[in-house]
Parts: sequence; C-alpha cells; structure tokens
Amino acid sequence: MDVVQYQSTMSVELTTEAASLEDVLHALSDPVRLRIVATLAESGELACGGVDVPVTKSTCTHHFRVLREAGIIRQRQVGTTRLNELRRAELDSSFPGLLDTILHAAAADRP
Repeated sequence: MDVVQYQSTMSVELTTEAASLEDVLHALSDPVRLRIVATLAESGELACGGVDVPVTKSTCTHHFRVLREAGIIRQRQVGTTRLNELRRAELDSSFPGLLDTILHAAAADRP
C-alpha cells in the first residue's frame, strides 16, 4: 500500500520508502511521461501546462498522477496552479544512475 503525505502547503507527495524500482520503471516506460520527466530535468519546476505534450488535458493529468505515485515527481498547489518538480535527489539516492541513464538513452532516440 502506498503511503501518501499531506503537507500544509497543499502538497501531495509519495514518501520515498514507497517508491519501488518496478513503479519507477513502469512510469518511465511511457513516451509521454518520459518527455515530462526530461522537460522537468532540463527546466526545473513547471506548471502542468508548461510541459508540451501531445495529449488531452485529462490524459496529461493521468500521466502526472502516475509520475507522482511512482515517486518521480513532487507536486504542490500554488493558488490554482499545480507545480511539478523532479525528485532527482531522492531517485538518485534510491536508484543511483538510473534517471541519468534513462534520460540519456531517451535523448539519443529523439530525432
């Protein structure tokens, strides 16, 4: 069962203990989610609308939820905007080199 923390800033994030390698790899196996992660890795914290992906808003929401529940991103609510940040330090601590390897391979596959 996943452990979810609710913080006073209206953030919802998965604790690092709940992130499993299987969940992380599953989340990163989708090209849209991989593009979201690559964009966050390059740009830092962004709103959901700040990531250019070729899907509907509801599908984009689904992809962000999968990434959040896998422990890959952290989301926080600021007014009506949901900001997303890559949890690079936590991922690198739990799975050293995994994120860099996947992002490097994904960049090599782009035309």
